[in-house]
Amino acid sequence: MTVKTKKPVKTKKTAAKKITPKKTAPKQATTPKAKDPITKNLDIYGAASIPWSRALKQLEAGTPGTFWLATTSADGRPHVVGIGALWVDGKIYLVSGARTRKGRNLAANPNCALSVSLTGIDLVVEGTAVRITDRPTLLRLSKRYAAQGWPASVNGDALTAEYSAPSAGPPPWNLYVVRPTTAFGVATAEPSGATRWRFENTR
Repeated sequence: MTVKTKKPVKTKKTAAKKITPKKTAPKQATTPKAKDPITKNLDIYGAASIPWSRALKQLEAGTPGTFWLATTSADGRPHVVGIGALWVDGKIYLVSGARTRKGRNLAANPNCALSVSLTGIDLVVEGTAVRITDRPTLLRLSKRYAAQGWPASVNGDALTAEYSAPSAGPPPWNLYVVRPTTAFGVATAEPSGATRWRFENTR
């Protein structure tokens, strides 16, 4: 009696396939957009909230008129003065002589408010003034002032010019930036309304 044995089954060897990763386009860096402020309707007559864009468009146009700066001295006395200011990249820039009353007030208490009458809306902006001393920003803002008609130039860590407002004091003048924390708008033309805007801290 013979025993039949099964012949081993030959298996074909297959080479492993190489998986090549798909090429993807590099991600482009995107500039984060500024968040819209938190809006609260203050109108007591049923008018809708005023959109922040109504004021922002005029501020960005660069011709808002005279700003009024309100500061407080170390002993609590208030002071208001008309100034020329610039709205740049969502912030307000202003200059002040170190020995002027507003300059001394800002040194003692940097919390301040600025108001301006725009077309169809009166605006008040609250914030904290920070002195700017880095040369790139001073150069950039001096050019912006020059474009507005005031021939400012950089002198050390401040700005200077052949002339300034009669109440500005002698040069050089310190440059400050105010980042809005809260703003209030009251419409002076239709559509009417009164609104408060709160802003998140931005760089």
